[in-house]
This record gives sequence, structure tokens and C-alpha cells, in this order.
Amino acid sequence: MTLGMLIAFAVASFFIVVVPGPTVTVIVANSLRDGARAGFLNVAGTQAGLSVMIVVVALGLETVIRLMAEWFFVVKLIGAAYLIWLGVKLWRSDGEIGGADTRKPRIGYFWQGVVVIVTNPKILVLFGAFIPQFVDPAGSAFWQTMMLGGIFMVVATVFDSLYVLLAARAGRALTQSRVRFVEKVSGSLLIAGGIWMATLRRAV
Repeated sequence: MTLGMLIAFAVASFFIVVVPGPTVTVIVANSLRDGARAGFLNVAGTQAGLSVMIVVVALGLETVIRLMAEWFFVVKLIGAAYLIWLGVKLWRSDGEIGGADTRKPRIGYFWQGVVVIVTNPKILVLFGAFIPQFVDPAGSAFWQTMMLGGIFMVVATVFDSLYVLLAARAGRALTQSRVRFVEKVSGSLLIAGGIWMATLRRAV
């Protein structure tokens, strides 16, 4: 693999990561309300989920996708239900800044990040269509996939962490009523994302 190909992959990863989706929405909402530590635990959870998916890709995604095809509907509905549940929780939140920090075990934010990533079947398909384009058939597919996956994780960690820092700083400057407004917007986006996921046709 050439340096130019690796740079091209990193740039492509940037454009995938920088576009906000359900993961970013959850990270921003938690960072805004509960501080940077909550957001960074979300990021750690998403990276743990991504690492599992990268290993799946490296070990042979086509076989896994064939096995997952029968379970796509179930995985999709679980992910959709979870996003809608998170959205409803944000809608019902009172906008209290930092309040959930003392009520909710911090490990909960980590697993929240894992679930949001793992239950989104689009991510698995994305890796199946995206990473193989940069793999050189003449080399080891496993190690190339692990390297590319590592680059993707670094890019995702950097920019998700920037979202955390920006949201946490904004949260300290916002009033409770404004946080409440942001929570309603974030909750609406998550509910919309859950409905979209529930109506997504099987792509595997």
C-alpha cells in the first residue's frame, strides 16, 4: 500500500466521520448536558464497537454478511428502537446541566456508544463496501484491513473528540432553557434516525 493510498483513505474517512449522524448526536447531547467525561466515554464505546467490526471485516466480511442477512431485520429494529428510546429520553429531559453525572454510572455512557454503533447495520455494510476498495490483492488482506481500520478509528476518535470538547464548552455557557432546546432538537434527530432505520430496506 502506497503512502498516497493511505492519505486518500484518511481523507475519505474524514468525510464519512465529519457528517453528523446518530453517533455524533448522542455524543454532543451527552457532552452538552453532562460534560466532557460523558462524551469521551461515548467515544470510547463507539471505538470499541468499531474495533469489533474492523476485526469482522478483516476475518472475512462476505461470509459474515451472508450470516447477518437473515438477522438484518432484527438488528435493524433493535438499533431503531434504541435510537427512538434515546430520543424520547432527551425530549423528556429537564435540561439540567451536569445532573445526570451523579445519577448515572459512567460506564453507561461507554455501553451507550457501543450499542449505537453495533446496532446500526449501515456501519457493517459501509465497512464492507468502503475498506475493500483500498486493499491491495497482492498483499495480506487481513493486515491491510486492520491498518485501514486503525486509520479510520484514529480519524473518528479525533473528530468525535472535537465534538465532545466543543459541546462540553458550549454546555458550560448555556442556560438550562437553551440546553433543553438542544435536547429537544437532538431527541428529534434521534427519533427521526430511528424511524429511518426501521424503514431501511435490507441492503446485505
